[in-house]
Amino acid sequence: MNGTEGPMFYVPMSNATGVVKSPYDYPQYYLVAPWAYGCLAAYMFFLIITGFPVNFLTLYVTIEHKKLRTPLNYILLNLAISDLFMVFGGFTTTMYTSLHGYFVFGRVGCNLEGFFATLGGEMGLWSLVVLAFERWMVVCKPVSNFRFGENHAIMGVVFTWFMACTCAVPPLVGWSRYIPEGMQCSCGVDYYTRAPGYNNESFVIYMFLVHFIIPLIVIFFCYGRLVCTVKDAAAQQQESETTQRAEREVTRM
Repeated sequence: MNGTEGPMFYVPMSNATGVVKSPYDYPQYYLVAPWAYGCLAAYMFFLIITGFPVNFLTLYVTIEHKKLRTPLNYILLNLAISDLFMVFGGFTTTMYTSLHGYFVFGRVGCNLEGFFATLGGEMGLWSLVVLAFERWMVVCKPVSNFRFGENHAIMGVVFTWFMACTCAVPPLVGWSRYIPEGMQCSCGVDYYTRAPGYNNESFVIYMFLVHFIIPLIVIFFCYGRLVCTVKDAAAQQQESETTQRAEREVTRM
C-alpha cells in the first residue's frame, strides 16, 4: 500500500520526504491540518454528551422500574452497555488524543482502546442480531409451544459477549493486531498491512464472513419474516372484518 509502515503502526502517507513519524510519539499534522483534529475532538465530545445520558438513563430507568425488567428488554440493556463501552473506551480516548494530534497513550493504550472500541461495536452488532432473532421467535412462532423466558434472554446476552470477544480478543494474542488508524488518534484492527507473523489477511476474511455477512443474513431473514407475518395478519383481519360486515347485512335483511 502507498503508505509508511513502522514496527507497530501504518501511516497512510509516503515517507519520500522524510516527514512521517511514529503516531505514538509525534503530532501527525502532516496528514491533515491541526483544525481537523480539533473538529474530530469536537465531534467525539458531541457523541459523548449525547451517548452517555441516553444509555445511562436507559439502564437507570429499567433497573428502577420492575415492570421494565422483562426478558425481551434484556438485550436492549445489553445494547445500552455496549454503547457505554464505545463512549468510555473509544470516544473519550479519541477526543483526548485528537487534542494532542497523535495517540499519546502508547502501544498499551492502543491495545486497550482498540479492544474496548471493538468489543463495544461487536456487542452492539450481535445485540441487534439477537434482537431480530428474539422478535422472530416470539412473533412468527417457528417453534410451536415456545415461550420466551428469562433463561433464553440470558443466553442471548451471553452469546453477544462471546461473539464480541471472538472478534476483540484475537488481535491481543497475535491474530492480527491493533494499530493507530485514520488520523492516527484512535486504534483499530490492522486492515492495512501484511505484517509477518500476524496473519492479518485471514483475520480480515474471518471478520468479513463471521462478523458482517452472517449477522446481515440473519437480520434480513428475521425481519423479512416479521414483515410477511404482519402483512398476513393484517390481511386476515381485513378479511374477517369484511366477513363480519357481510353477516351484519344479512342479519338486517
